[in-house]
Formats: sequence, C-alpha cells, structure tokens
Amino acid sequence: MTGKRSAGLLLYRRTDDGPEVLLGHMGGPFFARRDAGAWTVPKGEYEPDETAWDAARREFQEELGLPPPDGEAVPLGEVTQGNGKVVTAWAIEADLDPATVVPGTFEMEWPPKSGRRQEFPELDRVEWFRLDRAGELIVPAQAAFLERLAEHSH
Repeated sequence: MTGKRSAGLLLYRRTDDGPEVLLGHMGGPFFARRDAGAWTVPKGEYEPDETAWDAARREFQEELGLPPPDGEAVPLGEVTQGNGKVVTAWAIEADLDPATVVPGTFEMEWPPKSGRRQEFPELDRVEWFRLDRAGELIVPAQAAFLERLAEHSH
C-alpha cells in the first residue's frame, strides 16, 4: 500500500430543512483562523493490518471521545485529497450533541523550530451543518462524500 489511508464516519440527521451532517474543525495552529477547507469528516489513519471499517469506528471514538453509533452504514466510497491521502467514509444516521464531545489530542512542536512541544485537540469544534453550508467548509476532496450522501437520502 502506497500513500496514507484514512477512514471515518459521517453522521447525518434528517431535519425539516433537509439533512445535516456532523463535521469537525481541525485542531492545531494551522487551522485556528481558517474556516473554509478546515472542516472534516471525523477520521484517522490506519495501517494495512486493519480494515477501513474498523479504523473508521476506532477513529470516531478517538477523535470524538464517544462510541461510534450503531445503525445502517451507507458506504460513501473513497476520495483522494490534495495531499495524496486516500479517505474512505461511511454515513450513519444518528443524532449527537456536540457538547458531549471530548476530543482526542495530538502533540507537535510549536512554534516551529522552538523546541517546545504543545498539545492540541484533534478537532477543536464539532458542529451540525446543512449540506450546502458543509460543502463550503469541508476539505475540498471530501465534498464528494456530501454529494454521495445527498444522492442516498433522496
């Protein structure tokens, strides 16, 4: 397997205004002041000895600090992001209160070349968005997941 692979779960719920999806704003200093292109499906990398489905469920737990919901998983396929990472996602209909999220963290040197390591949340915010607004905010390659979900939910 060449290149990095990532898998995640896209939660959606039906509202009177149409479907909404749960996205996470990427944590850390690079995305702190960005909105467009800084939101993502809760996901994470996995190794070849783990299935994408198992990784998606594990990463949901790690990223949001909550167990992944049960329910019918709708395969949304794969996309290749601008950095070459291949992302696989499934949609699951479920409701979740963003206030209950306890994000996982990562550590990095910050500021660069300072020798200081700081801890940042993987996702610093989690919110529900209507599909049109989600399309404006999500990592560009992942917009295909929203389109595939919209086709499924009609």
